[in-house]
Amino acid sequence: MEEQIYTVSEIAKRLKVREKTVRNWIHSGDLVAIYLGKEYRIRESSLQDFIRKREQQRDGGLPT
Repeated sequence: MEEQIYTVSEIAKRLKVREKTVRNWIHSGDLVAIYLGKEYRIRESSLQDFIRKREQQRDGGLPT
């Protein structure tokens, strides 16, 4: 099974943030993305890693 790949717009809608916020996360290195054609693409695994890191930061850095 192939891994799902999302656009910046899809990630923004999924996380209920602006597209600019998603691009900022990409540019800062917090969210890993691939630049294909004229747009960034984000793998499901990269999104899950990003969410996990955010949860750990929120919980005081404790591993889950």
